[in-house]
Amino acid sequence: MTQQASGMPMEDMVTIQCADGPVLAGRLFLPPDGARAELALVLHGATGVPRDYYARFAAWLAGYRRAAVLIYDYRDCGHSARGHVRHARSDMGDWAVRDQGAALDWLVARFPGLPLEVMGHSLGGMGLPFHEKAGLVRRLTTVATGPAHWTRHPRHFIGKAMAFWFLLGPVATLTLGYMPGRILGQGADLPARAFWQWRRWCIRRGFYRNDWGRALPQPDLSRMKGEVRLIAIEDDEMIPPAVVRDHAAFFPAARVTHRTIPVTAAAGVTAIGHLRIFSERCKEAWPLLVEG
Repeated sequence: MTQQASGMPMEDMVTIQCADGPVLAGRLFLPPDGARAELALVLHGATGVPRDYYARFAAWLAGYRRAAVLIYDYRDCGHSARGHVRHARSDMGDWAVRDQGAALDWLVARFPGLPLEVMGHSLGGMGLPFHEKAGLVRRLTTVATGPAHWTRHPRHFIGKAMAFWFLLGPVATLTLGYMPGRILGQGADLPARAFWQWRRWCIRRGFYRNDWGRALPQPDLSRMKGEVRLIAIEDDEMIPPAVVRDHAAFFPAARVTHRTIPVTAAAGVTAIGHLRIFSERCKEAWPLLVEG
């Protein structure tokens, strides 16, 4: 563990061993100036979003809440990739169940006895009902997470969703053997298996519930009895606030609250959408992700 500079969080590169073999590349941030961590938190990222996108937020959070904050790349992604994405066999279930579960297990083992929290961005907020240690989590904060369906976007966005799921995404994936990230507008390529599973969830009613007991294990919805904070972004066209509210159905034993972050919360920003809330440009809105 190395100190970056006075007043800055301490950081280290860590590795996370998954039970089925893959090793994930993580970064761990600790409170600044050697202060003792009072909280352990893992931040699970969104589909196709690199680990390091969350680094500035994680560093800020380590100081703001005196927390040990873990971020990492999913298998076959970013620093956890071991070859060209065309040859990757991972899917959304691997990321939400196995990788998110391994990261949570690693954090519990590294910081036994500390209060435990999870924050998930989009896909990152979906896995907790599958994780054995969900009962140890006192708070889950999901950001822009919900059971998407291509018909539940704003009316002006439905055409884009149809083009992605029924034309551009399938054609590109069949042609290249992977889903090129430029179609998502963020540059991260996805394994073909991940695209097809994601597509199945988003074009069928029931979202990922249709895979329970099949491509996904059967989750235990009673495990999470702590606090669940469902955070929506006002102008998110991919997972609108109404869809975020529907995510409460997956936490029947928890204390669920909702919050919608307005675009005006990030001063000087004209749009936040689905992906920008963790960028430094939206830093003024970051307290809304962790307070209340």
